[in-house]
Amino acid sequence: MNAPLPIQESAIDLGMVRDAVAAYVGAEIAPHAAAWDREARFPAQALRGLAALGCYGIAVPEEFGGAGLNYQALAVILEEIAAGDGATSTVISVNNCPVCSILMAWGNAAQKEQWLKPLASGAMLGAFCLTEPHVGSDASAIRTRAQRHGEDYVLDGVKQFITSGKHADVAIVMAVTDPQAGKRGISAFLVPTNTKGYRIARLEDKVGQRASDTAQIAFEACRIPAGYRLGDEGQGYRIALSGLEGGRIGIAAQSVGMARAAFHAALRYAKDREAFGTRIFEHQAVQFRLADMAMQVESARQLIAHAARLKDAGRPCLKEAAMAKLLASEMAERVCSDAIQIHGGYGVVQDFPVERIWRDVRVCQIYEGTSDIQRILIARALAQESGV
Repeated sequence: MNAPLPIQESAIDLGMVRDAVAAYVGAEIAPHAAAWDREARFPAQALRGLAALGCYGIAVPEEFGGAGLNYQALAVILEEIAAGDGATSTVISVNNCPVCSILMAWGNAAQKEQWLKPLASGAMLGAFCLTEPHVGSDASAIRTRAQRHGEDYVLDGVKQFITSGKHADVAIVMAVTDPQAGKRGISAFLVPTNTKGYRIARLEDKVGQRASDTAQIAFEACRIPAGYRLGDEGQGYRIALSGLEGGRIGIAAQSVGMARAAFHAALRYAKDREAFGTRIFEHQAVQFRLADMAMQVESARQLIAHAARLKDAGRPCLKEAAMAKLLASEMAERVCSDAIQIHGGYGVVQDFPVERIWRDVRVCQIYEGTSDIQRILIARALAQESGV
């Protein structure tokens, strides 16, 4: 058996990156997260501050308006933002991967100049339109059509559960250009959200992450120039999938951030709360629960770091990214639930943050591929590795 290729360690000072983002989150995001949740208020001002820190295009080279960092830094940054507010981290995660990552990989020079630079610098915000009302995990079954009319395409269809669908400036949209070709008949397009025919049909009233708008978008005779197509006709399915490795690393990292926040809230509460004449932290049952929580958070963080190092080294990491996303998202719900248990009755009231974090983290097992999809991907990779 050949020895694995060495993975270059990041030359980036991840500790400095973490400290800078954590300081901003502690001052400008965490104190407002509960109010944003109650009011379903988009955190526009806080996002401008994150843009100034370089968080909109973390792994995008500086020549294209990004921070020029890597996926290890992306994981660290998204964890810190999510520790302050899960909804804000989702907005940032989507703008990075898949939006900026797809434009980096598939955009031509003109598209990178027109769209990637402002998206990576924070002058614009991006959305990704793949899911449809009748199509979730089976992306090859989308029905939104894009028909060529001379030098334009006209889009018609409906997209569902679109993060930042209301507040985004541009959306990457997957649409069918050849209905007879199956998944090879899907193409990708850049659609400015102020284009006539881009309509916000509804905003979802969600159980969590209420500060991040999730929209149903109707495309009604939405005409865009042919030059807004990404790649060639028929490459849309590949383009969509290409953004998922980085996206799964991002969702895994935000899961760890939320779980970490819930853990620290539970630890503080256990040290303050008294029962039976002593702090509840002194009870072995509580200590064991906290120990398990800490271990699970750190285990997920290390798996994410491994997937990110592989991606930074240019090595395949589909399996590792899927493992990280699966482990972290399912771990996070358990840890948040345990944090509620440690709080007792106070865990389910809005005076304490753990009920909000628990609501925010639940969707991490669904978007960027459900837990079942991650297991399918991991199993396929195992089959290929073993030659089965």
